Parts: sequence; C-alpha cells; structure tokens
Amino acid sequence: MTTTSLPVLDMALLDRGEEGAEEFRSALRTATHEVGFFSLVGHGIGDDVMARAFAEAARFFALPDEDKRRVEMLRSPQFRGYTRTGGELTQGRVDWREQIDIGAERPACDDLDAPAYMRLEGPNLWPDAQPGLREVFTDWERRCTAVARRLVRSWAVALGGEPDLFDSAFGDRPSTLIKLVRYPGREDRGQGVGAHKDPGVMTLLLVEPGKGGLQVATDDGWIEAPALPGAFVVNIGELLEFATDGYLRATVHRVVSPPPGETRLSIPFFFNPALDSSVPRVELPPELAAQARGLTRDPDNVISGTFGENLLKARLRAHPDVAAAHHADLLAARAGS
Repeated sequence: MTTTSLPVLDMALLDRGEEGAEEFRSALRTATHEVGFFSLVGHGIGDDVMARAFAEAARFFALPDEDKRRVEMLRSPQFRGYTRTGGELTQGRVDWREQIDIGAERPACDDLDAPAYMRLEGPNLWPDAQPGLREVFTDWERRCTAVARRLVRSWAVALGGEPDLFDSAFGDRPSTLIKLVRYPGREDRGQGVGAHKDPGVMTLLLVEPGKGGLQVATDDGWIEAPALPGAFVVNIGELLEFATDGYLRATVHRVVSPPPGETRLSIPFFFNPALDSSVPRVELPPELAAQARGLTRDPDNVISGTFGENLLKARLRAHPDVAAAHHADLLAARAGS
C-alpha cells in the first residue's frame, strides 16, 4: 500500500452498537499497524473547547518575557514550565520552538529510595500573570484523558484481549503531559522539532487550524500530516510497539518550521502509564502475531517496558541544562556506565 495521507477514524462509531464499535476497532488496528498515525474525529470535544485552549495558549506566549521566565523549566526538577526558543534538543540538535510543559499535578516524591524516574512526579509551574491557564488546561487534561482511555480500551479489544487489558498500567495515576508549543517562522524552514519517536503510549495532537509542518515517515518517504478541522492527529509511542512485539508501529515524525512571518501553535497531549508501571506484553492472536515485526533495536535508545525509565532518559537528553541543574548525579552515573 502506498501511503500519501493519514487515515481518518471516527470515534463516534463506538456509540453505534457492536457493529459500529467493531468497525472502529478494525480501522484503529489497521492504522496503527500500517502507519502509526491517524486523524481522529467524533471524539466529543467541542470546537468551542478547542478554541478556548488555543486562545489561552496564545495568551501565554503573548506574555512579557519576564513573566514567562518566572516559570522557566530551569526552576523545576520535574522538567515542568517554560522553555525559550532553542532551549530543547532532539537527537542532539536544537529545536526551534518555545513551549510550556504541564504534567499531572501531584506532590513531589519524597522517598529517597524510590527509582530515579520518580523524581519526575511533582507540581507544575503556573504563571501568576495568567491565572486562567491552570483552569483551562486542568479541564483539557480531564477531557483528553477520557478520550485516551477509550482508545486504549479499543486497542485492547482490537488486539484480541479484554477491554481492561491495559487498565492496571494506568490506574488512577496516569502520566499525562500537555505541551503548549509555538513555532516561529524562519527563512530556512529548518528543524522545528527533530525526527523522533514518542517514548510512551499515545499522543493526541491539536494543531492550529490551517497550519502544516508536521511530517510523518512512512515506507514511501515523508508525508505531510495536516490537521483536519476539529480533529486530533493521533500517534502511538514506543510502549505500544513494545507491548505488541512490533505489531503496532511507533513512527518517526518531525515538525518543519513555518515560513518567515508566520507562527504555528500546537497542543500535544501525551497519555502514558504511571511512572512505575510496566505495560503488559500482549498475547496476540496467531494471525496478528505472524505480522509482528519485533522491536526496533537501537543501542542508543533501548526501550523499557517501564514508562518512567523511558521518560527520564528522554528528559535528560532533551533538556541538558535542567538535568545539570537538578540531576547531576544521574548524569554522572550514566557517564560512568
């Protein structure tokens, strides 16, 4: 099959009886086996809610630099808060975007014997200059979590399991992360964010209407992945590839900077297991197991079934300044291993 565009899946089919639900699950399985990306409509989050999210994100990026720096990520051992343009790396190269990271709001872990990845659990940095940001994106997290949980349970059935196959990995402490991202335009249309795979289970991406830039690697080369009105672009991460021995595909993707004079806003939502949870290895039906590709083997990016290990590795690499400020012991241990 030649891939030139993303499949479009209608989540409303889940509410149209077993025949509709099976149609959706079949399309979900095919899309994430063959492409790893799809557009999702019928998810139940209204256009007004999406518009409110974009408006609040735009307000944040319009704040004076001084207000944004008060919540800069360098202040957060949990890698939360604001990152200036050029302050994050992918594959060792600079990403040309500014952003704020908002994770699940929880107390910091005070267990000195806990695994190192538990350091990532903790509070967010909320800007005093924009009190509405917390309300809007706490609500956004709740809405996106509901969509993500339905997708996870649909995957479970589509792969031959019970609906609750993955439930224990998430429990009542899923690792969620919202990024508000602004890509400024530039002449060379270079790296907005470099080519990568996501380290977890899934991403629900909302892109400002009419804005391109997201590109997905397929067997036929890079394709553009524009967002449809009112739709999420959804992709799976390395943990679903791990859980299915490569039957589902975590796909490399990147963002190209907008042209000069333009900007691009996006709001990715990452839904992942609790930091200390391991995703179960799925016993696929024989006809699906025969099509499993096996795990991608990259000595520089070893996939662990425990989400916290994957996330900590990714955070230390992407934000070396934050890592040096708060986790020098981890960097020293990794350098000596």
